[in-house]
Amino acid sequence: MTIKDLQPSAIWGYFHDITQIPRPSKKEERIRAYLVDFANQHNLDVKQDKAGNILITKPATEGKEDVPTVVLQSHVDMVCEKNSGVTFDFENDPIETIIEGDWVKANGTTLGADNGIGVAAQLAVLAADDIAHGKIEALFTVDEETGLTGAYALGKEFFTGNMLINLDTEEEGEIYIGCAGGKGTKAYFKYKVKDVPKKYFWVRISVKGLRGGHSGSDIDKGLGNANKILTRFLHSLTRKKYGMILSEIAGGNLHNAIPREANAIIGIKEKYKEEIRVKLNMFLAKVQDEYKHADPNIDIQLESVQIPSKVIKKRTAEKLILALHACPHGVIGMSRDIEGLVETSTNLASVKMLPNHLIEIGTSQRSSVDSQKENIVQMVSSVFELAGAKVVHSEGYPGWQPNTESALLKLAEKEYQSLYNKNAKVKAIHAGLECGLFLEKYPNLDMISIGPDMTDVHSPDEKMKISSVGKFWDYLVRILESIPAADAETTE
Repeated sequence: MTIKDLQPSAIWGYFHDITQIPRPSKKEERIRAYLVDFANQHNLDVKQDKAGNILITKPATEGKEDVPTVVLQSHVDMVCEKNSGVTFDFENDPIETIIEGDWVKANGTTLGADNGIGVAAQLAVLAADDIAHGKIEALFTVDEETGLTGAYALGKEFFTGNMLINLDTEEEGEIYIGCAGGKGTKAYFKYKVKDVPKKYFWVRISVKGLRGGHSGSDIDKGLGNANKILTRFLHSLTRKKYGMILSEIAGGNLHNAIPREANAIIGIKEKYKEEIRVKLNMFLAKVQDEYKHADPNIDIQLESVQIPSKVIKKRTAEKLILALHACPHGVIGMSRDIEGLVETSTNLASVKMLPNHLIEIGTSQRSSVDSQKENIVQMVSSVFELAGAKVVHSEGYPGWQPNTESALLKLAEKEYQSLYNKNAKVKAIHAGLECGLFLEKYPNLDMISIGPDMTDVHSPDEKMKISSVGKFWDYLVRILESIPAADAETTE
């Protein structure tokens, strides 16, 4: 069986098509071409803006002309992460999907269900001839994962509807009505190199086996951060007796993913080469015990390497390690308004060695309270500024303030209870959604966000629950069919 054999066939068929189209963030040309071709094949109006956002419009079905226009929205790009040792080109290779019981996953890479299943649902609605609905505007945004570029660039008159259903939520049976705002902070260390000293033992230390995950929705799960674990161990070697020298360091990749792997090439005075092995084994035992529930497969490996040609000057290396060790990561505060919701967090996302002797540290901060978002941004900045790094910030994006009086929310709650004989959970999410940016430009929008069950998004362990996709589809169709005519809304 393949995913094309799954039911409902319409949504799974389109999801299969989407998995076959490479669509990294900022390189969505092929998926955009596919969407335009789809619209032309189905004789639907389609337009694009300069950023690459696409809007496909489907007229109301007969008898539903007076129903308000509904905007269905998802983003077309995907996070591109793979396990070490997996050969895969995200710019050219199709995703290889695997069915395991009630779950679909990919073979060693991210699946792209975030947000490919939302795109598939939009296409299934647009292609359907058996759903009664008002006018549909299907909005496909670009580059959500690396900067919300499409949502930022969206014009104030690109779509006309005042009801929007975002299809980028990862829990079936939950309706999201709010999200956190966020901002990125990067620190840059400029370093000089020097010749390699003699009588040193050279090793690569690699942190592996971590689950990784979304830096918003998974930040409260106690997952290990490979960068923090690596620099914690390196910090223990900065005592003078070891004479530790740093040659290379790298870890993580994306600002919105908790890093799964990190490594460093270091030199230790030759007489301590056995002591460092013992020290690492003892450290590994400690962190395995600490993460035995949240990240049980953590591993740290030490292997001998050839003598490097150059090393980073010691003072800069020390400042780098101290800053990384001191940099906060994880939950900073919980919401006082919504029980169980993370209010503020920060993610030490990546460490990259760039050309011209530059080391880039990538971090991201989130909060549902704007003042606290700025507070944690400045806290992270202070750590790196004290270490002498140059700090820059992204523009950031706003949160989405919950509206518990939303007419669309009340309808969605009613229809879920009617369909499944239980109440949907109404929540806000700590992850960032594009809805906050939409609301800035379309202040009268009434919005909700729904989706099927997904786990471990933004990591190669990403998977989607098959049975939840059918429920998500039936629920979306029910909402569209149940929206009353505009005159009916005013007379109730």
